Amino acid sequence: MKKLAEVLKDWEAVIGLEIHTELTALNTKMFCDCKLSHTDPPNTNVCPVCLGMPGALPVPNQKAIEAIVMAGLATNCKIQPRSYFYRKHYFYPDMSKNFQTTQGPVAFCMYGRLDLEVRGQGAMERPDFTIKKEVDGSYVAPIQILRIHMEEDAAKMVHVGGVDGRIASASKSLIDYNRCGAPLIELVTKPDLRTPEEARLFMEQLRQVFLTLGISDCSLEHGSMRCDGNVSVRRRGDHRLGTKTEIKNLNSFKSLHDALEYEIRRQAEVLEGGGIIRQETRHWEPSKRRTVTMRVKETADDYRMYPDPDLAPFDLSQAFVDYCRARVPELPAAKRDRYVAAYGLRHRDASQIAGDPTTAQFFENAARLAPESVATVANIVINMIPATERVTEAQVASLATLLSQDAITFAQAREVLELVDGTHKDPQTVVDEQGMRQSTDANALATTVDEVLARCADQVRQYGEGNKKVIGYLVGQCMKASKGTGNPKRFNQLLKERLEN
Repeated sequence: MKKLAEVLKDWEAVIGLEIHTELTALNTKMFCDCKLSHTDPPNTNVCPVCLGMPGALPVPNQKAIEAIVMAGLATNCKIQPRSYFYRKHYFYPDMSKNFQTTQGPVAFCMYGRLDLEVRGQGAMERPDFTIKKEVDGSYVAPIQILRIHMEEDAAKMVHVGGVDGRIASASKSLIDYNRCGAPLIELVTKPDLRTPEEARLFMEQLRQVFLTLGISDCSLEHGSMRCDGNVSVRRRGDHRLGTKTEIKNLNSFKSLHDALEYEIRRQAEVLEGGGIIRQETRHWEPSKRRTVTMRVKETADDYRMYPDPDLAPFDLSQAFVDYCRARVPELPAAKRDRYVAAYGLRHRDASQIAGDPTTAQFFENAARLAPESVATVANIVINMIPATERVTEAQVASLATLLSQDAITFAQAREVLELVDGTHKDPQTVVDEQGMRQSTDANALATTVDEVLARCADQVRQYGEGNKKVIGYLVGQCMKASKGTGNPKRFNQLLKERLEN
């Protein structure tokens, strides 16, 4: 098959996502009081309601309704004053009552938008959108959200002996109903995405929003966030939609990207060969890096959906919506913009910190302790903290002050972090104990610089002839002469002053 870049010269991909997020922050399931847990022994958190026993009546979880309304508000959705739960019928062991309780045509949250930030050339190829260009070269495209609806999750099935978990080649299947009935929200986008990278970025950005809301741990590894991708292709310039396929249960950003890329290339190859695309559900096989047919795609009529007679209509008052709105914290995009405006951080650094609520809180606490070194605090948090887990905000603030004063280098800072990791030691004290503090005294350093220049006449000549790279060698000689006690940045400045003059 052709490479994706070559395919996209003649074909345009049309991608929509269905992103399922389990509300793991809750303690109980959606319609019963069974414990919500992924770590308990199989089939220990079940009851007549989540198993669908005759006569068992569901009772909605108010905390789940609050969570979905917060998700809708955070993604610019219109909160519907009235909505219903429906029964979606299908015959499969993961739902023992043979129907799933979900929402019908009108969901709690309808018609939202998430502004997707795309870097590089990709966004410039989007004439179908009004693209907002940012000063740092990134672009923002509005991705429309059709709905966010509430439903119950299905049981977890394990196909023993299957290839890539596929049931067709399994010797037997095991079912854990602990997950059955777990509160789940599903966000459905319009087919506004055009590349696998845009799809990956959208899911990543949505995950940051939901983490900030605190409604889910959004763990792709454990399945509390997973995605189905709908994709079709059409000739560039053609505005008609092609026949789509759905790729189910993509549980990592890489799987989402790679599965969509393969499917775009496959569909283009089929159409170029005179074939047709069937509307079907496909499965991604990571080991073989391909999608394969699972089943012919069902239509809405196949589910025989009708309003659940055991659940009354939901009428959300404005007071309830306002209560949920007051609980929505500062979202990642707003936090990022604040960091750029208040602290002068680079857009990329601010986005990386703001995208994780734990990292953002750590950064802000450290920044308050070192207000003159906030950019350095950000640098430490982004590039050094992931290597250690037991460093405090106060230690990071102290380390940032040392770096801002040119008392140590970044290489030394990493060593200091290792020494204070898991302790209450102040980096300032450790630096003095280890004899790491570097001299920035101009007079003392100038003497060393003059001595090095005097014995490195050949490098001085090369610099004068335009070879600016030799200054790295000269800085190294200065560090060697000072036995590592001189500050390399200050040596660099002094060397340039001498050599230029």
